[in-house]
Order: sequence, then C-alpha cells, then structure tokens
Amino acid sequence: MKKLLILAALVALGGSALAQDAMKGIVVKPDALTWKDNPALPKGAQVAVIVGDPTKAEVVVQRIKFPPNYQIPPHTHPYAEVATVISGTFGTGEGEKLEKGELLKAGSLYTHPAKHPHYAWTGNEEAIIQVQFTGPGAIDYINPADDPRKKTQ
Repeated sequence: MKKLLILAALVALGGSALAQDAMKGIVVKPDALTWKDNPALPKGAQVAVIVGDPTKAEVVVQRIKFPPNYQIPPHTHPYAEVATVISGTFGTGEGEKLEKGELLKAGSLYTHPAKHPHYAWTGNEEAIIQVQFTGPGAIDYINPADDPRKKTQ
C-alpha cells in the first residue's frame, strides 16, 4: 500500500510539472463536456477529454461515462492512472480475471500502477469517473478476444 501511495504521489508531482506549460487556467463545466464513443472500450462507454491530448506524451484528464451493468474486461495500461468516481457507483479490481467486488461511491479515489492488470464494472446506474494519466493513452486487454477494436460488426 505504501508503494502505491508513493507511486500516486510521483505521478501527481511529475504530471503537475509537465502540465504547467500545457495549462492556461481553464474552467470546464459538466454541461460543456463533449462526450464521444471510445472504440477502445466495450460499446456503451463514452469519453470527454478535459485536459491534454490522449495521443501525445502529456498530462491527460478525461471523464468516462459508463451505462448501468457495464463491464471492462481485464486489461493493462503502459502508465499509472489515478481515478475519481464522480457519480454513480463503480467497481474496480486487480488481476487477470474479472471478479465482482465492492462498488465505490461518488467521491472515492483509486489508483492502478503501470502495466498492472485490472478490470472494472458498474452497478445498476450510470457511472462517471475522472481519470488522470500521462499519455499517450493506451489499453491492452489480457484476452485479445475482449478487445472491441478487433471485433467485427
């Protein structure tokens, strides 16, 4: 746990130094967000980028909206992520197999280290989380068959 807290602090400090040049004192209100489908996530999730460009090596802050009873299969990212539950309930677990566990309430924060397998799900209501990371953004599914970018319509 101590290592995880140190990792989160390092990500925050390193990210804030990188972000100083990129941030120009912006204000983003929830009703001004532009939600878009994200082909890297199973159908139904939408993302709104708040700060940064997820295709570049810079600090990114984005919100992700999930429908009720949604699942993200086990996956990894090449970066550490820090996330906050904005609304609804959101579950996240660690490992290479999706197992249900505790649903986090709005206001909860969680972290995942880089390259660490994890998964997520929602309860019976829509959930929105805010995720911070240093890009470029990427997701690698543990089971390639779970990758929605590789599924045919």
